[in-house]
Amino acid sequence: MAQKSTAYTHGHHESVLRSHSQRTATNSAGYLLGSLLPSMHILDVGCGPGTITIDLAVLVPEGQVIGIEHSPEVLEAARTLAAERGLKNVRFATGDIHALDFPDNTFDVAHAHQVLQHVSDPVQALREMRRVVKPGGLVAVRETDFSIMTWYPDIDGLVDWQKLYIQVARKNGGEPNAGRRLHAWARQAGFDRRSVTATASTWCYNTADERAWWSSLWADRTIKSSFAQHAINKGHATQDELIQIAQAWQQWGAEQDGWFAILHGEILCHV
Repeated sequence: MAQKSTAYTHGHHESVLRSHSQRTATNSAGYLLGSLLPSMHILDVGCGPGTITIDLAVLVPEGQVIGIEHSPEVLEAARTLAAERGLKNVRFATGDIHALDFPDNTFDVAHAHQVLQHVSDPVQALREMRRVVKPGGLVAVRETDFSIMTWYPDIDGLVDWQKLYIQVARKNGGEPNAGRRLHAWARQAGFDRRSVTATASTWCYNTADERAWWSSLWADRTIKSSFAQHAINKGHATQDELIQIAQAWQQWGAEQDGWFAILHGEILCHV
């Protein structure tokens, strides 16, 4: 099958990896952990810098975890982290979620975190994840939903950011409100609705340290990452407008009562 075009809105700028490197199995895949067994073989699709992948490998010491990523540039960091943790049951490779390079019925679990929102055909991606999972196994996916991110206090520049991000992501062929669609995409991919458990969970940033971290990485992403390039090159925003949005992020981060919440949709699909 020919590889379908994907345009990753964020790219792999340091500000993006700063965020992704804080993701763990506990804070990003908690809905899945109770279903894992020590001998399971897991495919982690769109693994990025590998922090979730490596945590999953710790939880299946008698099994194996393979992390795949569309872009090879971030995988060296993942391999380095695995070596630092002394793990022998995890490996990383490039791959295309629309056409996974594995035989049918290979894995006990196929997992993806914040991936389907960026791909051109999320239903085909779920079909592929389903294909490579053994009967009785699981497809596990978690995605955010940009339209229902919410914050306090009200800052106009963050509303501008939210609208702009959604425009840019959709222009790139993605769906930034993927979280609310996961169960429907799973049904379209061939899962019986009764075999799909749909849940939701959140991230929340409120302490001084959390606000400083979240606001600084988004201020940097807004003017330095691939998101900025896409926004300018495709006529969605000017450099000055991006600078104003970055300043709005810094303003929110300095608010002692600042609060930011992110809702994620989750699905556990039984094969």
